[in-house]
Formats: sequence, structure tokens, C-alpha cells
Amino acid sequence: MKVSNKTSCMVTPAEPTWSGKLVLSELDQTGVTTHVPTIYFYAQSPEDWVTVIQTLKTSLSCTLVHFYPLAGRLSTIAGGRLELNCNAAGAQFTEAYSDKKLIDLDSLLPSPTYHQLIPSIDYQSAPLEEIPLLVLQVTRFNCGGFSLGVNISHVVADGQSALHFVSEWARISRGELLESPPYLDRKLLRAGEPPRASSKFEHAEFDPPPILIDQSGNERESEKETAVTMLKLTATQVEKLRSKANKGKSETSRGFTRYETLTAHIWRSACKARNHKPEQPTALAICIDVRSKMKPPLPRKYFGNGIVNAIATGCSGEIVSKPLGYVSCKIREVIEKVDDEYVHSVLDFLKSQQDLSLFRELQPTSNGEEHFYGNPNLGVISWLTLPIYGADFGWGKEIHMGPGTHDSDGDSLILHGKDGDGSLVIALCLQMRHMEDFRKVFYQDIDVE
Repeated sequence: MKVSNKTSCMVTPAEPTWSGKLVLSELDQTGVTTHVPTIYFYAQSPEDWVTVIQTLKTSLSCTLVHFYPLAGRLSTIAGGRLELNCNAAGAQFTEAYSDKKLIDLDSLLPSPTYHQLIPSIDYQSAPLEEIPLLVLQVTRFNCGGFSLGVNISHVVADGQSALHFVSEWARISRGELLESPPYLDRKLLRAGEPPRASSKFEHAEFDPPPILIDQSGNERESEKETAVTMLKLTATQVEKLRSKANKGKSETSRGFTRYETLTAHIWRSACKARNHKPEQPTALAICIDVRSKMKPPLPRKYFGNGIVNAIATGCSGEIVSKPLGYVSCKIREVIEKVDDEYVHSVLDFLKSQQDLSLFRELQPTSNGEEHFYGNPNLGVISWLTLPIYGADFGWGKEIHMGPGTHDSDGDSLILHGKDGDGSLVIALCLQMRHMEDFRKVFYQDIDVE
């Protein structure tokens, strides 16, 4: 596919916005701090292309008045910290054209093609202070359909916040009024405050994850070629797995959730496909939204990072040989320990660090030991509670929405099937040599009692 005639401009807020340095919480400044890409595909628009582009730009400018942190820029300060300069520098908007029709794309699944449809970020040579936090690309296809590639800095917004922004932008593009203003004050997560006490918990999520037993580092694993797949599960298959996981549980005890069950199944399948030794340590990273876990809860439209990572660990032999319910239980135990006290312990731990930059990933390709969550480890993120579908900018809802470039070994997402029939989709990246075996055991084990 050839994508050409790219023209870019900065779209700034339509009205003056608050200017100054916005203090970030530690949750904003650690973990993944690169841009996170998503992509939307739309069928042919009834309006001419000039009108489509002008409508998107004008509505974006109006939306940035309310979501003005997205128009700012980051800068580094003492202690390896980051701060957000709300300077209305704007969001980067690129217009492009493709020589293909939407029907020519392979089922709209994540592929190397996406790299041409989602604007990339030059972390290597561009100064941090000049990198836009919101980068967009609208690509028109030969058939009249178009894609919208969205790349949002994870420092400014987690998944919940990013989708809130897209939803409000779409609403304003349709000619409606803003429905839910973002809550922008990060002080609810003690942004800028000193630590209150020493951490009350051990925070294994900040330790380097396990490496393969016969290796001294993860360099060899991080260099292996990866592949991406989307695995669909019908509602019947999901319920089959849940029945297996809940086998032996009393009727009064709470059954395992879809996330707990599916994540356990993915972990077991990965251990089998990777052919680990039984004594191989393996870690599973779990991303947990803490908005409702805080006391008092964070506002529903808190805009920023309201997530923490928690880690489940085990040995591959144990994960593979024990029942699905046992592995689901390990995952539940980790999720249930994350409460208000735990989140404050995470904040205190990070606030006490002399150099916070050691706890973040600012280069998407830097597979340093502290960041690489590939073989023998993996991470499973749930999009099941996120409103990922239905972004209608005035020309109808998308025909497909999904993760953008998704090419780190061990990364996986669980999302709803688009038809609303109870089906689920797992977007998964693994080393190419493991993918066929993973797919095989993933489906075979559903029917094994």
C-alpha cells in the first residue's frame, strides 16, 4: 500500500485556555509513557473530502478547549520527573491519501500496513519539549472510505481518558455540545506532594521481570521476530472456559470473571507454546483501573492515569499443570489486593525514588531488562469496560476500531467483539516461532476437561 500527499498542521484550541505547568502524578510519569496508538476505519462519507477534513479540524480545535492538556508539551525536571506545560502548542493533524480500497486491507487486522496509517513519533531525535502529545492522521482511501489514526501520550491519558476525549470530539464534530467535561486536577492522586510514609507493600511490579533460565539477560529474546493475531472467542466458548475455571467452587462463592478466566487461559497457553522448563519463573502483568478503588472514588471523568500495574507470578510447570481455576485464583488474589491503601503505597514508593526516570519507558523500542515483558512473561490488558466502539463524527459509526501497531512480545488485549453477541477478541503479539503453537493450544484446551 502506498500512502502519499501527507500534509500536516498544528491544530490549537479555538479559545484561550489556562496556561502554566500542570503537576503530574507519579502514575502519569511511570510505566509506559510513550504514545499509544488506536485506529478507526469509516465507510464512504456522503460529504466531500474538504468538508470532512474541515469539520474534523474545527471540532478538534473546539474539543481541545476542554481537553487543553492534550495541546501542551512535556518537559523534564529534577529527579527524573516530568511536568506538563499547558502552552496550547496544539495537536498534530496529518491528512494523507492511500492508493488502496478498504476492502483491499486484510480484514482490517493489525499489520505492518498500520504503520503508514498512524503517525509515528520520533523519540530519538526530537526534543521532548517539541513532541506533540496528540498526533492524528486521517487517510482517505480510493473507495472514499477513510481511517483515523490516533496516537495519544500515555503520560497525559490512560485508555479511559483517551476514549473520553475521542467520544467528546466525535460529539462536537456531529454538532452537539460537550456532554462530560474532563476532571483535570491530578492532586487527587497527590500530584506534587512528598511521600507520607514508607511503602506498606512490596511492589514487585517495579522489579525486573524473570528471564529465561538458560540466559543471562533478555537481549536475545527481545530481538526475536514477532507476529500479531486477533483470536475470536464465541460467547459459548467464553462460558465454557468460565465453567472450567469455576469447577469445584461452591455456589455461594463468587465465580471468576471473564477477565480472570481468559487471562489465566492466555497465561497457560503462552507457557505451553513457549515450551518452558517446568521450573521456569514467569510473570503476568495486570493493568488495574483504580478510579473506583480509591476512597473516596476518583471522579468518573478523571482525566489522566488512574491505573496501576500488579504482578502475578509462578513457575511454568505450575501454571500449565494446575487447573484453570487455580491460575484464575492467582490472578484474582493480585487484583483484590489493589485498594486505596495499596495505591497510596505505590505513590509513596515512587515519590521516595531519587530518579523516577528509571521506572518509565520513554522509548517504545528500548527493551531494557526493566521494561521487557516478553518471553517468559506477558501482560494482559482488558478493554472490556472501555467504550471503544461508536465514535460517530457525523458520517456514521466506525466499521472497525482496534489497537494500532501492537508489536511487543507478550502484549495482549481483551476486547468485545463488535457485534454485541457476547463474543470476545484477544489481540495478541508473540514471537513468530510461538504463534502457531499458541493458537493451537488456545483453542484445543477450551474443549479439554
